[in-house]
Amino acid sequence: MASICINEKLTDDELRSILSKLENDKDKEIFGLVCKRWLGLQSNGRKRLAARAGPHMLQKMAARFSRLIELDLSQSVSRSFYPGVTDSDLAVIADGFRCLKVLNLQNCKGISDKGMSSIGGGLSSLQSLNVSYCRKLTDKGLSAVAEGSQGLRSLHLDGCKFVTDVVLKALSKNCPNLEELGLQGCTSITDCGLADLVSGCRQIHFLDINKCSNVGDSGVSTVSEACSSFMKTLKLMDCFRVGNKSILSLAKFCKNLETLIIGGCRDISDESIKSLATSCQSSLKNLRMDWCLNISNSSIGFILTKCRNLEALDIGCCGEVTDAVFHGLGAMETEMRLKVLKISSCPKITVTGIGMLLDKCNSLEYLDVRSCPHITKSGCDEVGLQFPDCCKVNFNGSLNEPDVLL
Repeated sequence: MASICINEKLTDDELRSILSKLENDKDKEIFGLVCKRWLGLQSNGRKRLAARAGPHMLQKMAARFSRLIELDLSQSVSRSFYPGVTDSDLAVIADGFRCLKVLNLQNCKGISDKGMSSIGGGLSSLQSLNVSYCRKLTDKGLSAVAEGSQGLRSLHLDGCKFVTDVVLKALSKNCPNLEELGLQGCTSITDCGLADLVSGCRQIHFLDINKCSNVGDSGVSTVSEACSSFMKTLKLMDCFRVGNKSILSLAKFCKNLETLIIGGCRDISDESIKSLATSCQSSLKNLRMDWCLNISNSSIGFILTKCRNLEALDIGCCGEVTDAVFHGLGAMETEMRLKVLKISSCPKITVTGIGMLLDKCNSLEYLDVRSCPHITKSGCDEVGLQFPDCCKVNFNGSLNEPDVLL
């Protein structure tokens, strides 16, 4: 009986169909080891790639992975090397990966506006760009990206300290479908810039302006009204100009809000937080309000009983909070869904309050009680507190913290 060669019987389309059914990346790599033809099909079908490569290797990669959609060239903070990715690399990427939709360049310290201009000029299909902590970048290069990649949906500029309101205006003018924007530590961003941004970008659901110290109530209020139907995550940590007006505006307009970070916003008080809890009682999942020094039992107790889908809460350093914050839990008809609770440096909370919490919360996974003098491991053991099996209790700082509230 004559032998049959599979390569003679199966067309390229049939082989691609077989490849598409392999879910494991390792299996896909093995597929490419069969022969050069199969390797070519596997390479052309590859959608994602993480690499460390110079211009020469990138050119080879572009020829091999012609349909690549996601490219990750990011560097870790601890292992970043200089210059790493350069403007020359970005020129190759812009010319060779024309189908690219997602590009991650986080911590690539060697790139400048010249490289960003190449990206804007070559990657018109780009939808997601992360250039966080690429500290050379300025308005010029990032505006070129906004002008050239008008389908952008996600842009992260965290730590790019030369970025100003000019970029926000360029995004507003050119990128109407923008949904996610990270501006943490961009201290030149102002209320006027945010107003310009949302005049054209009204679909934003994620906005990180942590540590943007020139942003205040005016900017936040404008954003909350313009993006009311979409806003789900808003991060305002250490925005000391933000106060009750911002929270009341969020309560009025953003009824689908899921995550709010207001740690360090010291002018926020109980009444505005109660309004927020009432408006977002079904949606709110994560709330960070450490160092909000005007917050008391009144609003936090209201949140715990009202926001039935709350999963993470940080009230660290809210020194006036006592065990009374948990008194209302006993009247709740259903179990709490709380997974993360941080009450570090709340000296008036004791093991009695933790006991009341545990009576209504079997889902707790992480409890931070550092610098709570009345909550110690020996004290919890002495009164017989029973923590859920999956719960990690941080008594002294020896445990890694979950990043849900960062």
